Amino acid sequence: MKISVFGFLTLAFLLFVSIPSATSDSASINFLKCFQSKTNLSVSNSSSNVIFTTTTPSYTSVLQSSAQNLRFVTKSTPKPQLIIRPLDKSHIQAAVTCSKENNINIRIRSGGHDYEGLSFVSHIPFIIVDLSNLRSIKIDIENQISWVDSGTTLGELYHAISEKSNIYGFPAGTCSTVGVGGHLSGGGMGTMCRKYGLAADNVIDARIVDANGRVLNRKSMGEDPFWAIRGGGGASFGIIFSWKIKLVPVPSTVTVFLIQKSLEQGATKFVQKWQLVANKLSKDLFIRVIIGVADSASGNSNKRIVVTFAAVFLGRCEQLLTMMENSFHELGVEQKDCIEMSWIQSVLYVAGFSTEGSYDVLLNRNNTNKSYFKVKLDYVTEPISEEGLEGLWKILVEQESGYMIWTPYSGRMSEISEFEIPFPHRSGNLYEIQYMVTWEAEGETEEHVNWIRRLYGYMTPFVSKNPRSAYLNYRDLDLGINRNENESYGQASDWGLKYFNSNFKRLAQIKAQVDPSNFFWYEQSIPLLLS
Repeated sequence: MKISVFGFLTLAFLLFVSIPSATSDSASINFLKCFQSKTNLSVSNSSSNVIFTTTTPSYTSVLQSSAQNLRFVTKSTPKPQLIIRPLDKSHIQAAVTCSKENNINIRIRSGGHDYEGLSFVSHIPFIIVDLSNLRSIKIDIENQISWVDSGTTLGELYHAISEKSNIYGFPAGTCSTVGVGGHLSGGGMGTMCRKYGLAADNVIDARIVDANGRVLNRKSMGEDPFWAIRGGGGASFGIIFSWKIKLVPVPSTVTVFLIQKSLEQGATKFVQKWQLVANKLSKDLFIRVIIGVADSASGNSNKRIVVTFAAVFLGRCEQLLTMMENSFHELGVEQKDCIEMSWIQSVLYVAGFSTEGSYDVLLNRNNTNKSYFKVKLDYVTEPISEEGLEGLWKILVEQESGYMIWTPYSGRMSEISEFEIPFPHRSGNLYEIQYMVTWEAEGETEEHVNWIRRLYGYMTPFVSKNPRSAYLNYRDLDLGINRNENESYGQASDWGLKYFNSNFKRLAQIKAQVDPSNFFWYEQSIPLLLS
């Protein structure tokens, strides 16, 4: 049996408020005593910037500081008893040990971009371990590696790399305020995925605090747990506070273009052709399709579908034009459409920043574009027919704030085995579809969520089947949830197989080995499966 997002939130709130306050207060008081004894930090010591109770003046601002989805910062949203912002690994160890002793649930937050708010919401007494103070980045250009802390944002990482070299980068996401910790542990999709795979494909070591409070690296944790945390969701297995990653070479000059087409300009035909060629192009060429709704060109009240073809090419304009002429000449890309720039400028460009200003904008951790939103995801294995696309446009045009992002696969993504890391969506997938709708007021939630579910329902015949696959970093509680710590592997398979396919079984077996008490539990954490 599945539960809707609204049902889950109602249940979550009722469960939370039904817990006797004396019990939860006692647990949090005992946690504080334990934590202070192990760290010598005091709540009254404001300079520590580590412990935040519900009476701390900055509690609310800290809680909401990196929460991206306003659906989960309402008055009725369950709040943590404490927020811990570790300054080093010993604070993480103390938080784990003291939470375990006092039966307090832990939620782990690095960037706060969890689409369903699970990194800062729980229906049982909980604390947040917020890793935003852990932002060390050590770049070693000579050996093409970096150690980066989980609280670092992607923007901070990209900026640090660019300070050292203009011919190295890292294949991760496009949103600069996403936290490294969650991004790497869930997979990490970006514009260089066809060249270098996911961010998680380029992780070579990690440091984690496990359920026993031990600090482990790749060697001491073992290859099975190390496999699991690269795409299987690190928060199911421990608190990963640092990652060793491989930097990748990029040319000194890359090229971008944006081409927009309306339906009147033949957008449907262009999308059909894109489906046939996007996954066959050079690994150096990434063309994403963004489909949204705009005002009518005639100025009346009617809306129209607009399709944007957004490209990043690891090379110069001349090479790009030759490729487009040979493979996708219908789009009509010309010299005037191309913009040559450095790789770090392309990071700015794709993120929506000016390429003329300082790169320091990437250091801004505050996302000013927060909204209420809902996201869903699909994988496409066969091109969608023209008839299917026309039906899609009819639903999409109903919702001005709804849009889709189609991301091409193949290239390096298809060369890596589906079993190499937990992320299984490799060979056979033409592209992924991210559906998104945003709104401005809490009272509009039901209307917009119902619409995106209807859109998702319409797409059923055109997307992957058995299972209809999903992506952990685009978390979707509509797929199913764990109702309690005793959820069985069979029950959790409703959602787990969609994220991980056959890798879900191995993840559950590893979970049973490294966290047999299921301490790191949440609504979509990996369940236990004894071998």
